[in-house]
Amino acid sequence: MASTAQASSLPAHHARNAALACAVVLAVALGVGRFAFTPLLPLMLKSGALDIRHGGWLASANYAGYLVGALSCAAIRIDHARMVRLALAWTIALTLAMALVHLFPLWAAIRFAAGVVSAWAFVFASQWGLRQLAELDAHGLAGVIYAGPGVGIVATGLLGAAAAALGVSAPSVWAGFALCSAVAGALVWKAFAHRPSAMRGRAHVAAPVANAPARADSIGLVGLYGLAGFGYIITATFLPVIARQALPGSPWPDLFWPAFGLALIVGALVAARLPLSWDNRLLCAACYLIQALGIWLGIVFPGVLGFGIGSLLLGLPFTAITLFAMREARRLRGESAAGLMGYATASYGLGQIAGPLVAAPIAARTGSFSIALWIAVAALGLGAAGLIWLGLRATARAA
Repeated sequence: MASTAQASSLPAHHARNAALACAVVLAVALGVGRFAFTPLLPLMLKSGALDIRHGGWLASANYAGYLVGALSCAAIRIDHARMVRLALAWTIALTLAMALVHLFPLWAAIRFAAGVVSAWAFVFASQWGLRQLAELDAHGLAGVIYAGPGVGIVATGLLGAAAAALGVSAPSVWAGFALCSAVAGALVWKAFAHRPSAMRGRAHVAAPVANAPARADSIGLVGLYGLAGFGYIITATFLPVIARQALPGSPWPDLFWPAFGLALIVGALVAARLPLSWDNRLLCAACYLIQALGIWLGIVFPGVLGFGIGSLLLGLPFTAITLFAMREARRLRGESAAGLMGYATASYGLGQIAGPLVAAPIAARTGSFSIALWIAVAALGLGAAGLIWLGLRATARAA
């Protein structure tokens, strides 16, 4: 009897380990590799190493790399677990490189490369992790995977705030982030050893046929997911800078970014518990509107309460959007979803590239991010409307 109970607990144990391993990868590759720049930007601005325009260019270089990495995913035929390991190792190396070099062109190259490998980590960890959970009938643990970036954001945000308070230099913080990432990566390295999938040996399940409605849905997913990338990224890149402008001398601005990360964790865990039968497109639309409300609060009520609640509302649906979009890609393409995931992530990357390039010049010219943030609100509203239309059209088609 004991051996039977032990055997029955093995799938749950493997599912938890797979979800936690993917969460750690995304915490490093996204929470550090992509978003550590946000809490460190004020330190780099204060030291004179950057101005706001060059900060925007570095952010866009990272997002351009994310675009290139996402586009390349459809052509990569390397085992998913091996690609996750490769992305993890490179993220650590590139984070350390930010501490060792001090020339803007090299920084731009490093941030570009970090964007490439973070896209690889996201797409291949998502596909690997979601497949493991599907095989083990543990879909509810998907929220653990997408809580990973939130853990990384909270950690880097709090460490960045502490570094600013203590007067620690930005290069030292980059080095500290690299060391923490290396420790985290070592803990999950073995989880991504190449092994045959549990699906092998079973009857092959063909990917859904890409008929005309499915192709239209795929195109709609790719295009509208890009508006989410544009809508959140201006705040996600410049939040500490925006808050410091509005609240000079206040201790709060450095805490809004960790608050974003905490809300992200909660949102990811809650989203994964929602019924799988609910329409992913309508769920994404609701998330877009929540983020738009969060940005609107920061514009209209630029105080501690407005920024605080706004940061929570921006973070709450952040990776929930990703979870629903990746689920929709798997619904449309099944086990062949990595290509569609890559194209959707590339579209998201285009939105992210555009965001800082729009916001930084407007802020430099006007001294305020308000106009750029209103544009972000409009983009999220447009994306929500498009997703609602797709969802209602699919419902009518099925009736």
